[in-house]
Amino acid sequence: MRVVNFIGENDIQLLHCGADYFPALIAAFDAARVEIYLETYIFADDETARAIKQALVRAAARGVAVNLVTDWVGTGNLSSKALQRECDAAGIMYRSFNPWFVRGIARMHRKLCVVDRQVAFLGGLNIVDDMHDDDDPRIMLPAPRWDFGVRITGLLVASIHWEMALYWARMGNLSWRTRWATFREQRRRRRYADAGRPMVAGLVVRDNLRNRRTIQTAYLKALGGARHAALLANPYFAPGRRMRNGLVAAARRGVAVTLLLGVGQYRFQDVIARSYYPKLLKCGVRIVEYRKTQLHGKVAVVDDRWATVGSSNYDGFSLFVNQEANVVVLDQAFAQTLRAHIEDGIAEGVEVTLEEFAGVPWYRKAFHRVAYLIYASVLRLITWGKSAE
Repeated sequence: MRVVNFIGENDIQLLHCGADYFPALIAAFDAARVEIYLETYIFADDETARAIKQALVRAAARGVAVNLVTDWVGTGNLSSKALQRECDAAGIMYRSFNPWFVRGIARMHRKLCVVDRQVAFLGGLNIVDDMHDDDDPRIMLPAPRWDFGVRITGLLVASIHWEMALYWARMGNLSWRTRWATFREQRRRRRYADAGRPMVAGLVVRDNLRNRRTIQTAYLKALGGARHAALLANPYFAPGRRMRNGLVAAARRGVAVTLLLGVGQYRFQDVIARSYYPKLLKCGVRIVEYRKTQLHGKVAVVDDRWATVGSSNYDGFSLFVNQEANVVVLDQAFAQTLRAHIEDGIAEGVEVTLEEFAGVPWYRKAFHRVAYLIYASVLRLITWGKSAE
């Protein structure tokens, strides 16, 4: 079975940061006539989030069926309860994913939306203002958060709608018979997709059932087929061995592999990421750290033919635990547009050189090693050893 179920006849628009994304989302909500599905990890309480909430309330008041899912950890317990009260008052159906970890440690990290089965949105943007730190809204960022989403119309919307409707149903009380029937229907639908005409794209999700490695495998296939250049941008870098080996193998074949990585949000995460740098740099992988503001985009372009935008980070939680969603686009114009944005980010970043690690004192190297061992041990325990792959 193919990792990505590619479908043709789509129009996919790249949306850079909230300045592009949120007005498009609100416009779609205001045009809605039948239904809205919206999933987000964080639904903040700031000016931007309130504007999104008001658009949902307006839609519900017109009789639109609005279904909203947020993650309990990402949104927070108190904020989730407040959101529940507001949704109840407005006639919006609301569900909080995995409160108090009753379904294990997995989080719903997807950022998806479908309106009237006609237009879909997907990417890395939570419902939070671009200028607010997503951990502490009292902290203002020096520049808008660097992130991406896409607006999709065309045949792929049906696949995204199916995925979201099924996800909503699974969060309810489905019988095992119904779950099995939907599983079989999902397999049948995947079998007959038409990828004959542009723009060609596919939805790729990660869950803990049938799609445990789909996003990582999609990246590995793209890297394995790379011939010229691979540009990857991500805020959290702590991948398993297979992902690291894929980057190294591409670089050793002469592919210009560049990682644009976010730093500064979590000190421990930065230390873990830096523990991987020496080997990657020795093998020819270029590493650039983005320090202008929070880098939150999860995007990549390979050879101007393969591009992805989504919610999945390059760490063990996104690749092996959490529920994620990316779109893969096989379109030269789209890939070139995204590549230009990544290159702008690289130009604004600070390149890391191997020489920086030559004079690192032993105790700092030991700290990096200990941080890595702690992280790797926790992930191996959580994923039954799968995160090391």
